[in-house]
Amino acid sequence: MIPCMNSPDTPDDMDACYLALKAHDARFDGRFFTGVTSTGIYCRPVCRVRTPKRENCRFFNLAAQAEHAGFRPCLRCRPELAPRQLMPGMSTGKAWSMQDASAILATQAAALMDAPAPSGLPAMTVQRLALRLGISDRHLRRIFEAQMGVSPLQYLQTRRLLSAKQLLTDTSLAVAQVAELSGFASVRRFNTAFVTHYGLNPTQLRHTPESQHTPASKEGIHVRLSYRPPYDVAAMLHFLATRQITGLEVMDPINASLGKTMALHNGQHLATGWVQARWDEARCRVNLQVSDALAEVLPQVIARVRALLDLDADPQAINQVLHNHFPQGDGLRLPGTLDGFELAVRAVLGQQITVAAARTLAERLVTHFGEPIVTPLAGLSRLFPTPQALVAASADALGALGIVKQRQAAIQALARAVTSGELCLDTVADVPSTMAQLQTLPGIGDWTANYIAMRALHWPDAFPSGDVALHKALGVRNTPLPAKAALTASHAWQPWRSYAVIRAWATLPRHTKPDKSTQ
Repeated sequence: MIPCMNSPDTPDDMDACYLALKAHDARFDGRFFTGVTSTGIYCRPVCRVRTPKRENCRFFNLAAQAEHAGFRPCLRCRPELAPRQLMPGMSTGKAWSMQDASAILATQAAALMDAPAPSGLPAMTVQRLALRLGISDRHLRRIFEAQMGVSPLQYLQTRRLLSAKQLLTDTSLAVAQVAELSGFASVRRFNTAFVTHYGLNPTQLRHTPESQHTPASKEGIHVRLSYRPPYDVAAMLHFLATRQITGLEVMDPINASLGKTMALHNGQHLATGWVQARWDEARCRVNLQVSDALAEVLPQVIARVRALLDLDADPQAINQVLHNHFPQGDGLRLPGTLDGFELAVRAVLGQQITVAAARTLAERLVTHFGEPIVTPLAGLSRLFPTPQALVAASADALGALGIVKQRQAAIQALARAVTSGELCLDTVADVPSTMAQLQTLPGIGDWTANYIAMRALHWPDAFPSGDVALHKALGVRNTPLPAKAALTASHAWQPWRSYAVIRAWATLPRHTKPDKSTQ
């Protein structure tokens, strides 16, 4: 039995945590974990087992803290499925303030460890993490442990183990493949870590009740992804459907699902395939189906789908800042992307024109330069053009699609920067430097850089102040300096201005919303 004791890693209001636990409140999923001293198990707030006595509960901000204290993850509620949070205890968004450099550093370190290592590159280590952040190993360990209550190595180990636990439970991938995908250097080390931390051999997870789930379709790999309510699924699907490219993606509002083709590099190999996501609103989760061809990059696929659908958002923290200004938008999420380069090209195509016109240009680009792909999903038949294909495209070929020279130059500059590795358009990229780098490219200004930051980098505080639709929504369109007026108004919405933009756009009538830039 693990002794019950107070910890500096526990949430501020443990009585409130217990009330949320008793109610199985999904709004608190991932915001804290409960260690039960009588069983040695830690659970999510949504766990449906009998609620333990208050005196037997310890509360933790992070799964890694619970495991460091000696608790093992519950096999029923599965803590690895919980939505992640940006910073423990920072529910008001203070982690994005420059007032606490240590908290920001710890947050950046945690985000980099949460992200799966790019395929073909070595798995993340504490030494590589310190080098990426530009600090010493010692300084990273000191700051991270002070902020998080666990060492970077303990946090990274927990993240790898929980990732492996999800793959073992939800999929039939070989144990060796699960070990590799989860970031372990060898199967032996993986087995040792699993037995040491969880008291189980990895294969034993495949005999639990949760692993016996039979999906409606047996084709592909099936995994489950949780989120915190409220979530306006209809609004997310409408946003994506209005920008839907024929052959590349299919939205189904009636069945609350979407399908999309995608390509990811695995070393020198390009893995191509498809994904289909179906919302299960009753369980606050998304059931994800991934083609077998993407098995080798499955952790990256999962991370990108979570970003595309904004599954890790904390509505409570966001609504505290935005509800009074946009009371009808509490369930809105920030639509992301599966491919940062694709989103950037589509942003360039959308400069100063309507969404419908931009979609037409993008469909022509995909039809002419995108590779065909065979999928079992009706409507999915093409991949988005690779950066290499667009670098090699001639001006005549691009011009024949209706793309003007200025946008041709911007698209090919983007393609060259991504192909050379100079530009990273992913959620782990450094946002300020990436936005500055984007604006050095021809044809890319403040509006485009902020739009890319919103959706490709998934930055919560981007603000395209020059957007015409935003001016209309905020009622500043007829002022002498609408961009300046919009920017002034936005200060009250920090650090969630990207969400404020989505909420402002949503207030416009759907049949009249122009969604143009004034770049």
